[in-house]
Amino acid sequence: MARTIQAGLLALYGGWLLLAYRWHLVDGANLLFHEAGHVFFAWGPPTLRMLGGTLGQLFFPIAAGLHFLRRGRVQDAAVCLVWLGENGLNIAVYAADAQAQSLPLVGGEIHDWHWLLSRWGVLAHCHGIATCFHALGALAVLAGVGIAMAVAWPRRAPDAQQPPARVARRSRAAREAPKAPSSLTGAGL
Repeated sequence: MARTIQAGLLALYGGWLLLAYRWHLVDGANLLFHEAGHVFFAWGPPTLRMLGGTLGQLFFPIAAGLHFLRRGRVQDAAVCLVWLGENGLNIAVYAADAQAQSLPLVGGEIHDWHWLLSRWGVLAHCHGIATCFHALGALAVLAGVGIAMAVAWPRRAPDAQQPPARVARRSRAAREAPKAPSSLTGAGL
């Protein structure tokens, strides 16, 4: 029952993410993971430092999902896949803002995706790149919801003990025919 409720709530949440996504509480946690990624990759070259935020944002749902998979908790891993997809949607918003730079920034004046896309010479394509992130995020959300539903409502294999329904049925004529008394069917006749 708990798996069914979890899958239903995840489906509602996934639908909201895909149809009406707006910044909310979970994104606050994702922002912390984003900033932690910058700190973790501070030792690296400039491109890795800038990508570190996005990598940090993606690392935590992937690590949590792998943790659950190793323990056979597939539905919990599916929740992490939805979380990963949500991060993809969030990254799409940030990448789409690379030219306009209108989003508020945390911890500095440098817009990660403006810096990265400018350095790679593709800043003019920020909306197309953001669309790719959005599509990948949406696919992850849909896959996570689908897996959670498949775990909650598994297909039942036919019982090996019972013959298929078409074999077990008797014809209507056989069901309605009068039965002979058991004394007439004995071996003495």
